[in-house]
Amino acid sequence: MPVIPIESARDPRVGDYVSLSDAALRQRTDPGRGLYIAESSKVLRRALAAGHTPRSFFLAEKWLDGLADVLAAHPEIPAFVGEPAVLEEITGFHLHRGALAAMNRPEPLAVSAVLGGASRVAVLEDIVDHTNLGAIFRSAAALGIDAVLITPRCADPLYRRAIRVSMGAVFQVPWARLTDWPADLAALRAHGFTLAALELTEGASSIDDVAAERVGRLALMLGTEGAGVSAAALAAADRTVMIPMRPGVDSLNVAAASAVAFWELRDR
Repeated sequence: MPVIPIESARDPRVGDYVSLSDAALRQRTDPGRGLYIAESSKVLRRALAAGHTPRSFFLAEKWLDGLADVLAAHPEIPAFVGEPAVLEEITGFHLHRGALAAMNRPEPLAVSAVLGGASRVAVLEDIVDHTNLGAIFRSAAALGIDAVLITPRCADPLYRRAIRVSMGAVFQVPWARLTDWPADLAALRAHGFTLAALELTEGASSIDDVAAERVGRLALMLGTEGAGVSAAALAAADRTVMIPMRPGVDSLNVAAASAVAFWELRDR
């Protein structure tokens, strides 16, 4: 396996890893370059298990033994190794998880492909916070969501922070990006889905009542922090759903709300 020592932050061979802040990644990574960064050995392994292909590995030396099987399985892929200080200078952050990989971004999935065998779908409208996005994917993977659709302005599930927070769940749950919002909701209706918006509106049904109805195919729309589900998306929805809360509290963080809703509305 080609283990390559890196002694300078200016080494051009590690250009994929230079300045990995989210702002920098938005400038450099794909869809344009076909690149995303997998951080931590667990996430890296999950990316590989999902069939994604690596461009290179980027490790602190102490991780060589723990990832020896991964490197041996990809003998043609370079593994760059360096002292923690050099790696931190290159990436711009402390590499406390010790292992990164530059991965080739998979081809995007079509909406019809992710809806085919699904009974529970999450539709994420304009969620731009990578932490919330990653947390929603983690809950989706754990709590029975079969697919996720994201709107054109939604953050990228394959940004480093979203991947890290999801613990690699973004590789487990099929997802697709919509291109015409909210017109693309017609595809869900064509596949037999009931469109429900999680929003506190007059006439919203309690999530307990909806769960008791045992709805067949259900698509749950979640809006961004503060603004919630947009008026246009609410107009396209078949119904609105709310999580009953104690007096004096009118909302939950969208990631927390998603976990409650996914569990209550799971296919039973």
